Amino acid sequence: MSDPLDTVAGWIAENVAIPLLWHLHLMQWEDLAYGWALFAIYGAVQVLLMYLICLPLERFYPIEHWPDHRVEWTDMFYTVLARVGILPLFTFVLFFRVQAAFSGMLADHGVVAPTLEGVFPALYGHPVVTFLLYALILDFADYWRHRLSHRFRWWYALHALHHAQRQMTFWSDDRNHLLDDLVAALWFGVIALAIGVAPLQFPVLVLVLRFLESLSHANTRLSFGWLGDRLLISPIFHRTHHAIRAAGTKSCNYGAVFPFWDMMFGTADFSRAPGPTGDPKAPEALASGSYLAQQWAGLRGLLRALTIMEQSR
Repeated sequence: MSDPLDTVAGWIAENVAIPLLWHLHLMQWEDLAYGWALFAIYGAVQVLLMYLICLPLERFYPIEHWPDHRVEWTDMFYTVLARVGILPLFTFVLFFRVQAAFSGMLADHGVVAPTLEGVFPALYGHPVVTFLLYALILDFADYWRHRLSHRFRWWYALHALHHAQRQMTFWSDDRNHLLDDLVAALWFGVIALAIGVAPLQFPVLVLVLRFLESLSHANTRLSFGWLGDRLLISPIFHRTHHAIRAAGTKSCNYGAVFPFWDMMFGTADFSRAPGPTGDPKAPEALASGSYLAQQWAGLRGLLRALTIMEQSR
């Protein structure tokens, strides 16, 4: 008996993905249509799990209460777009193509593509340990990407969209400018390629890590305890990063999943004093505008920052 998800993925590939590829004259990617559809479904299931787990936490153990939740609809749109639309396209189709081309290029020169198992043979036969190591390395890379996005004015002009939300919820994790997401995707993909993450492992890594990131953005007082908060980033720990007093270049707690890197590099703050979130210096359009208004405001901020940089030379 076939897996229901496989059946649904096959139907979507045949009736949606392949006709779309044909219309766009991209039929050379037809063999990847099923994979894209399958991981899009996994993304949809992930969104459902986020809702079922995080919503009760926000309802029964919240940090803040808001009389009007309309601004959350825009964040929901970001999440669906990222988890069901753009994310599966990149994590399966594009990464698969690039990884195959990269491995082929190395093979043409008599070089075997790097993998953690190749560097550390003891990892062979231990897929769970290997998966955790990949997750740690990717999270380490993401810590520095995130920290640098607060360091450079032009980059933070884009990242400010993520920080402008004054009603932070688990939907807010995907609230990013498209250009910021593009930089993050390229950063993540290049590191994954360099350490030899397999094409079928890559989407699973992304889905698992992004689910934990969504939980860390939830509007809840949830803590994992003294030890737990030092092993996995909790909503309380990450909320400190989004606090008004930590906006811009004075932030802390940059880690996405593991707090080790913040602890190692002196940017961890375990004060557990949850307060209001947002960036007072961000334009109102970034905080409460529509999706297009937020994207345009972020682009204007980037151009303004680049102009200031040019004038200061």
